[in-house]
Amino acid sequence: MTGTVKQQRQRRGGVGGPLRRVQIGNALSAFGSGFTMPYMFVYVDQVRGLGSLAAGMVFTVFALAALAVLPFTGRGIDRYGPRPVLLIGAALASTGAFAFGHATGTPALLVASFLFGAGVTTCQPALATMIVRCSTAATRSHAFALQFTLVNLGMGIGALVGGQIVDVADPASLTRLFTIEAVTFLGLALVTGTARIPKAAPLLVHEKSDGPQGLRALLADKAMVRLSILAGLIFFTCYGQFESGVAAFATDTVGTAPSTLGIAIGANALTIVVLQMFVVRITARGRRTTAMAAAGVVWLGAWAMALVAGLIRTEAMAATVAIVAIYALFGVGESLLAPTMGPIVADLAPARLLGTYNAGYALVKQIAVAVGPAVGVLLVGSGTWPLYLAAMAGCTVLIVVLARRLRPYLTAAQDNAPDRSAGDEQAPAAPVRAPARPVRELQAAA
Repeated sequence: MTGTVKQQRQRRGGVGGPLRRVQIGNALSAFGSGFTMPYMFVYVDQVRGLGSLAAGMVFTVFALAALAVLPFTGRGIDRYGPRPVLLIGAALASTGAFAFGHATGTPALLVASFLFGAGVTTCQPALATMIVRCSTAATRSHAFALQFTLVNLGMGIGALVGGQIVDVADPASLTRLFTIEAVTFLGLALVTGTARIPKAAPLLVHEKSDGPQGLRALLADKAMVRLSILAGLIFFTCYGQFESGVAAFATDTVGTAPSTLGIAIGANALTIVVLQMFVVRITARGRRTTAMAAAGVVWLGAWAMALVAGLIRTEAMAATVAIVAIYALFGVGESLLAPTMGPIVADLAPARLLGTYNAGYALVKQIAVAVGPAVGVLLVGSGTWPLYLAAMAGCTVLIVVLARRLRPYLTAAQDNAPDRSAGDEQAPAAPVRAPARPVRELQAAA
């Protein structure tokens, strides 16, 4: 049994309407994040006058909220489907954002930050699962690449619009900012949370019926464990440094003006928006592990450019060009990764554990993004910027090595490898998993 005729058509061609609504929801949530995230520290520290310690506590609680809810998020998606989980996440995020904008004391801000962080991170694996449900194996890389493009575009526009509203001397302007973000999450719930997401197709897989469940199944999957380690290193080295370690290096070491740093971040977003759809066509013709390794090679160029900026920092114009080039090169590497990592997670996950795998991936990302800034700012702030650049370059080399070593653990389909048996009609198809007693997957609720 392979499902209804309607489900077969959806799997062959993808689901246009629901997928468009999911992508609009991605853009809305990204717009909301870009709208407020750059101003949370200023809001707590200067507008409410609570100091940098309180601001640091707010960000810590925001990160800890993700660690607290993600294990339950994956289980909820697998049991009830992504739509109800997304609605709960959107409600939490909207409540947290609204409360954050009206809080005046540290305890209230910490509670609001927890709700805010829990909601935002609950939405992420739910949206990723929806993309998988609404796409086919042939269209999935394009769908994830489009998501990444819309997220960057949404965050860039959100930061630009939010910057026009923010006035440190007027607390009401920040209250309006967070209230508007609360409304964007309600929009996410309305547009995407009401979409008719296709049900998980019942599939026959070769695995034992009494095998591990939940996160234990993820930890028993050697390919997923290796991918998670690689993803953690990627998020630590790139995304964890993007707005912290590299920004601190640019402003404190090189002497880059904050306005110039804004131009550099804009160059990163523009690079992604311009290149992403071209890059996805290129990566569609090659191995995903090769694209991941190539991203590491590009980032090595970015760290080399950072070294140049540090050495010529007395030459203001040349150093400024080097800083902008760093962020543009980061954008090239990010464009290579967007069509690869999400689809590999989706291909590795059994249908009944798709939510768990997406949540586990999001958990790794959250930990790396939380640890990365602390390490980067510590090294740069202590004046050991050469050590910082050397450490990041070393991590980037490790990314290239781990990406190449991941290849033997993936099937040809999971790695998007060329089908070398096309010219040999007698060549048998490689099995996805070791043969075992076939069991029919339970169909998850939409």
